[in-house]
Amino acid sequence: MANVANAQAAPLPPLTGAMLAIGAVSVSFATFMNVLDSSIANVAIPTIAGDLGVSANQGTWVITSFAVSNAIAIPLTGWLSQRFGQVRLFITSTILFVLASFLCGAAQSIEMLIAFRVLQGAVAGPMIPMSQSLLLASFPKAKAGTAMAVWSVTTLVAPVVGPILGGWISDNYSWPWIFYINVPLGLLAAYSTWTIYRSRETATKKLPVDTVGLSLLVLWIAALQIMLDKGRELDWFNSGQIIALAVIAVVGLVFFLIWERNEKHPIVDLSLFRNRNFTGSVIALSLGYGAFFGTVVILPLWLQTQIAYTATLAGLAMAPVGLFAIIFAPIVGRNLHRVDARKVATCGFLIFALVLFMRSQFTSGVDRWAVMLPAYIQGFAMAMFFTPLSMLMLSGLKPEQIPAASGLSNFVRVLCGGFGSSITTTAWDSRSALHHTQLMEHANAYNPIYTDSLNNLQQLGLSSDQTNAMFERTLSIQASTLGANDIFYFSSMMFLVLIIAIWSTKPIHGKHAAMDAGGAH
Repeated sequence: MANVANAQAAPLPPLTGAMLAIGAVSVSFATFMNVLDSSIANVAIPTIAGDLGVSANQGTWVITSFAVSNAIAIPLTGWLSQRFGQVRLFITSTILFVLASFLCGAAQSIEMLIAFRVLQGAVAGPMIPMSQSLLLASFPKAKAGTAMAVWSVTTLVAPVVGPILGGWISDNYSWPWIFYINVPLGLLAAYSTWTIYRSRETATKKLPVDTVGLSLLVLWIAALQIMLDKGRELDWFNSGQIIALAVIAVVGLVFFLIWERNEKHPIVDLSLFRNRNFTGSVIALSLGYGAFFGTVVILPLWLQTQIAYTATLAGLAMAPVGLFAIIFAPIVGRNLHRVDARKVATCGFLIFALVLFMRSQFTSGVDRWAVMLPAYIQGFAMAMFFTPLSMLMLSGLKPEQIPAASGLSNFVRVLCGGFGSSITTTAWDSRSALHHTQLMEHANAYNPIYTDSLNNLQQLGLSSDQTNAMFERTLSIQASTLGANDIFYFSSMMFLVLIIAIWSTKPIHGKHAAMDAGGAH
């Protein structure tokens, strides 16, 4: 990389023809790999947890550790890209991601796996923001919507392939291979990207790094994440440790905000939130992603631990989410300049609300078609999720603000995804326990349905202990299902409320959409 041509200060012309196609595919491929690793482990959590001797709930740390470290690293993207150049940063990040993936596959304990997932998330931080920047610089300004659609498709395909691939590998090989497959994919993406973009390196300059801001960021996010993950285990605020973590998180956040407002070179540019479109879009996109990602985590867990799905079947049940997304995302991107982006995003959120409401009606006897139908419908919502909100978010910003804006929005989105995963799994456990207690209140000698059921089982030849064990298992499945229903229903309502954030932005439809989006580089 030392032989890269001198960084150019003037804006580079867009790519054309085969170079544009190969460049877009190469950059998107690395993004695909990154997002794939966020979803591929979801259906494999029970397998990983069982193999490493921990509970499925403890296994979810494999997901949240990646998300949180990834979120912490993203704000560094702006400083790193100016210090080393966007192309060098993107390729270095991709190669380090390959190495971290290999280490994850080689982990021999849950502690080692979580540590390597933290490393993997950290080095992956710049990949998604840089992929957006490189894609926007590759396309003509008038086709910024198409560039964002290409980027969005990769983030939509990965959640489709991830569960299927993760489930199939877990059932037919061994879970380490869900990480090992990143090695050839990552090396191919790094090589092809370097081939196309090595002569398009951006200008570099030395800037001081906000070490205080970064330290405060790590402190409050780590404290909050540990509190969310350990709260259930330590009985929440009845634990001195949880209280201490909560205090550290709150105080750390307050000092972080104060410091960043007055820092000359902040790790997070909070001034971006003065832009109405940026603020409204980031709120809708991030909280919506948190609700979506949380339900994506608990759905395969529920299917495997309660409904007796294999990892492969759970992956196939979730796979249709990307079918219509892949088809319609490019169409949405190409035609977004013709309509009000807020209307498109609102349609997406309404469909998300419908899908989650349908899932809130699941029962323990749900058939496979009933599980898959909402996933098919959700594809339409995904196609109208990332692209219009990304366009709204970037509209009105100056070209030099785009890298920081992309980094900050992805930071908040990924952080909300990690928090959403922890909150939903904790809430699911809590609601399931509540429903279990409520159902047990009806299991007494004065309830004829209960006594008749026990008598019928004993007449089939089951002993008293076997009957009680079967009843307890049935009760646990029902309680867990009702708990999951509560999470899906709340998430459905959340998407409806977030429509308010969408309409707090200013419209960018028509020719102004193309101009604003085009200014995104």
